[in-house]
Amino acid sequence: MKRRVLFLCVGNSARSQLAEALLRHQASEQFDVFSAGTEPEQIDKRTLALLQKNNLDTSALRSKSVSEFSGQSFDFVISLCEKSSQECQSFPLTGHAITWDYPDPRIESGSRGFELTFRELNERIRMFVLVQSKEIND
Repeated sequence: MKRRVLFLCVGNSARSQLAEALLRHQASEQFDVFSAGTEPEQIDKRTLALLQKNNLDTSALRSKSVSEFSGQSFDFVISLCEKSSQECQSFPLTGHAITWDYPDPRIESGSRGFELTFRELNERIRMFVLVQSKEIND
């Protein structure tokens, strides 16, 4: 049975979209993956361009409010910034609440911040998948 993961950030326009696409790409057979924001905004064009440049599917991505997932249960709720972590501390029906605090890549002009966040998230998600795979097999 697939485990459910919800990535959270404020705007659901960059970090959580990158994380959703990366985990779906790396382990869609193990996880159902979603993302949302506490104050959703349109997905940043640089987010989509970077994902497409790395041959990751963007067709299912759209900005969503955390309220869209009200009443749903998740095995993991992973906040990608301190603000969303504080606002969603008591997210109901969560097995594990995790915070991975990343700076907002939209602060910098250009795509450098997005590329750095993408690389760091890619590595962290790889480790997350590895750890979770071992826990299932043990």
